[in-house]
Amino acid sequence: MPNIRNSLGATIAVTMLAFSLPVMANPAPSDWQSVVAEAEGQTVYWNAWGGDTRTNRYIDWVAKQMQAHYGVDVEHVKLDDTGSAVARVLAEKQAGNNDDGSIDLIWINGENFAAMRESDLLFGPFAESLPHFALTNATANPEVVTDFTLPTEGYESPWGKAQITFFYDSAQTETPPQNMQPLLAWAKANPGQFSYPRIPDFTGSTFLKQALIELTDQEEALYQPVSESDFEAITEPLWAYLDALHPHLWRSGRTFPDSGPNLRTLMSDGELSLAFSFYPTDAAVAVMEYELPESVRSYVLEGGTLGNVHFVAIPYNSPHKAGAMVLANFLLSPEAQAQKQSLAMWGDRSVLDIDQLDAETQTLFERGDRHPSELPADALSNTLPEPHPSWMTALQNAWLERYGVN
Repeated sequence: MPNIRNSLGATIAVTMLAFSLPVMANPAPSDWQSVVAEAEGQTVYWNAWGGDTRTNRYIDWVAKQMQAHYGVDVEHVKLDDTGSAVARVLAEKQAGNNDDGSIDLIWINGENFAAMRESDLLFGPFAESLPHFALTNATANPEVVTDFTLPTEGYESPWGKAQITFFYDSAQTETPPQNMQPLLAWAKANPGQFSYPRIPDFTGSTFLKQALIELTDQEEALYQPVSESDFEAITEPLWAYLDALHPHLWRSGRTFPDSGPNLRTLMSDGELSLAFSFYPTDAAVAVMEYELPESVRSYVLEGGTLGNVHFVAIPYNSPHKAGAMVLANFLLSPEAQAQKQSLAMWGDRSVLDIDQLDAETQTLFERGDRHPSELPADALSNTLPEPHPSWMTALQNAWLERYGVN
């Protein structure tokens, strides 16, 4: 028969010892050697949008490299909406789970970053301590430390660039529309051949912002919190425009595609002849992979198109912060950035200042002739900055009130 008194005493002693032990300190980003050592053997749960096969195959490649080089396992938790991950971290904080959260890294920017910073849900600052961060040359490229007008302050690390790019089937359309008013005229002349993703999809929401920037005469207000402006007056031209546009869209605007990739699929099926993407090489990759006809061409609007940097961030209660930092640093490595930019992998633009890299490293980014469906090299020189993140949420809510369907 076991000695109950001794067992009980041992249990109490162990419990008291556990309470007396200090909570494990967060890894110090500045002590990189210790970060790498602590990361080995960790599993990083990376919450990232999973709605496109190209981004998914790149993240799969990253996971293999992380295991091979650092002994870190990466689990891609595929999201439909990044806001769901933000809500999960907030719920964990409200429940008092401050040390053992379910998310280690989030692909994030814009209103989701603003929401997490406002609720103090992020670990940091860490980004500028990553060894590869210096390769972005942030002093000359402030977009890598600014997110929808907000300074990142080291709480998120850049890993890619996006910009709205239109593409069309040149076998059907000789001259595509170059701004919003000609787009309306084109849609009327080509009913059912254009659409945009259903809100709150981020590609669809970006289309709303693109249109608003061009249509409003109070553009400067978009770069301040929406609460400081007359929202109804500023957005009235947008709603008038959409009221006129919707009857001429795919399925007469009664329903909308689910996502940016769904636009590409509809064009592949011949249902659309004009579409757009947030990835400038999207059409070229689709042509290479036989998803779109060789007659497809890409372009940007005459006045420029919205572009932004996308980031990764670490929740404050991640139990694997070291592994998350090593992953964020790897995403900034020339090897990972070149692989991501390759049309054979994803085609996402690099955040590195390639001209500042040494000659040997620059060769990683060299490529042959540009694909006929790809933009000219200088086409993305006119990038419009993103409005304040509060406008994104306000526009989404107003759109859903007016047009919310299916």
